[in-house]
Amino acid sequence: MAMFEWLRFLIGALLLVLGLGIFAVEMIGVYRFHYVLNRMHAAAMGDTLGIGFSLVGLIVMNGANLTSLKLFLVVCFLWFSSPTSSHLIARLEVTTDPEREKHYREVPLETLEEELQEGQEA
Repeated sequence: MAMFEWLRFLIGALLLVLGLGIFAVEMIGVYRFHYVLNRMHAAAMGDTLGIGFSLVGLIVMNGANLTSLKLFLVVCFLWFSSPTSSHLIARLEVTTDPEREKHYREVPLETLEEELQEGQEA
């Protein structure tokens, strides 16, 4: 029985360290990228994945009880809310950016279809 407890502790600790490592990479990405959408992508992906690993590590360490269920519900809530809020903030940035041409270009669907047909004919 003691071996099972140690194994559970080691797996939980590994998941916690992995989550902290993802948070560190996220912070480096947030400070290195210059454009706001690149920073948001690094932050959103890091938050979702880092919090997921950290909380799953706590669930493994805690065992099967009511606290683990609550942590699992927190993970589910964060996996739904973090990408949704990041998407809404990104849409706001895209619609209100005064220098759109500097960061990206808009291509009409017809142009893409023409380029696709030309690529298939060649």
